[in-house]
Amino acid sequence: MKRILRAIGFLLVFLVIAIGSFLAYLQITGIPKYSVEKVDYPQVQVTPERIATGEKIAAVQCAVCHRGQDGKLSGRLLHEMPPEFGEIHSANITQSKEHGIGNWTDEQIAYLLRTGCKPSGQFVPLYMPKFAHMSDEDLKSIISFLHSQNPLVQPSELADVPSKPSLLVKFLCHVAFKKIPYPKAAIPDPDTTNLVAYGKYLVTGRYDCYPCHSKDFKTCNMEFPEKSEGFMAGGNTLITQEGKVRLSANITLCPKTGIGTWTEEDLARALREHKNKDGRTIREPMLPYNGLTDLEVKAIWKYIQTVPVIENKVDRKWDQD
Repeated sequence: MKRILRAIGFLLVFLVIAIGSFLAYLQITGIPKYSVEKVDYPQVQVTPERIATGEKIAAVQCAVCHRGQDGKLSGRLLHEMPPEFGEIHSANITQSKEHGIGNWTDEQIAYLLRTGCKPSGQFVPLYMPKFAHMSDEDLKSIISFLHSQNPLVQPSELADVPSKPSLLVKFLCHVAFKKIPYPKAAIPDPDTTNLVAYGKYLVTGRYDCYPCHSKDFKTCNMEFPEKSEGFMAGGNTLITQEGKVRLSANITLCPKTGIGTWTEEDLARALREHKNKDGRTIREPMLPYNGLTDLEVKAIWKYIQTVPVIENKVDRKWDQD
């Protein structure tokens, strides 16, 4: 009996040392760096059409987090990040050569957007979306917008404030959220005549609806979005810039806890006008997507009809205020 107790004691000591060593390793190494391979990415030809598309995408993908105190995409403290992520600041992505991305090549911008790695190899953690499924043309449109004369991207000399990611974020970056492989083949534009496929692309590739509307940012799968836990069934903790806690809505077609009683027209009004089915204003941090075309709304609705229904009652009493 004494031998057994002694063995258990040795095992517990070993586990404590091992866990302590691993935590110390995470604290020292921080967010991992990766090797950055050379990719064949010619300089993007900037056109008015690409700038217009890029501005539309950036309005919901970039400006929400990167718009700073000077009104440009100069970065800010992300109050809406869950407290367990630490103190997170978005980067200056204006054309400033000193503080922004004015010296970056198109290849470097594309590589960051696809894989999550900066030119230095530094990985940007899970709080930045990775556009692994975005079409090559849409990616070129974003880059064109970043090169444009739009006031949002004109040089801002506000220096980046380093983030202070928590131990949890460091841990997740070592075991779960890693660099996404750069695509080995071209990613074509979606077939807009196939509404389900087009809707899937909009939800998981262009507008990224699923991270907020799935169960938890920590279990989102950016490489395979539909494998995210609680895909589109809501319940994720969101925080407004004022610090108010909100839980995302279940937008599967569950008639009891989701939007199973909605129509396409209800969805269109929610996305564009920020109005719920019963006419109530949809609260932050959800923002209106008033630039969506009729075809985009129809495609998103068609795709939602194919998403597995999940019964998940989300406490949204605050939505009645």
